[in-house]
Amino acid sequence: MGSGKTTIGRQLASRLGMQFYDSDGEIEKKTGADIALIFEIEGEEGFRKREAKMIEELTAKKGILLATGGGAILSDSNRKFLKSRGRVVYLKSSPEKLMDRTAKDKKRPLLNTDDRRATILEMLETRVPLYEEVADLVIQTDNNIIKQIVNRICQQLDLP
Repeated sequence: MGSGKTTIGRQLASRLGMQFYDSDGEIEKKTGADIALIFEIEGEEGFRKREAKMIEELTAKKGILLATGGGAILSDSNRKFLKSRGRVVYLKSSPEKLMDRTAKDKKRPLLNTDDRRATILEMLETRVPLYEEVADLVIQTDNNIIKQIVNRICQQLDLP
């Protein structure tokens, strides 16, 4: 959450002439409800089931660039589909940057807690090993300009 997946993904897709998808955005389109409402009605478990179906569907497409929600990595099947059907770039950010970038965002249900910092640290503790497990490339996004990050991804993955 807040690492720049959607922003960087859109720029990278544009540069590569690929269609861009954001799995959370696609879930919202399909359901007609925003993620926060889905969490409120179905809980995290209900949302994760929708997310898994969407990731299976999107990763079956060819020639696309996909940004997933930060928690998508928690599912074994999502990790399998992401790793086997494409190249995975983990956009890594420090807890401090994630706090800054999500500070005013009220649309992130998992961060609607009394101690956002502790929540972010807990999420990272669980998720970082999983991100690193599936990543073909890890890019630090704390102090970089979007264009520089896109250039580095292209360079390191030998893309145009």
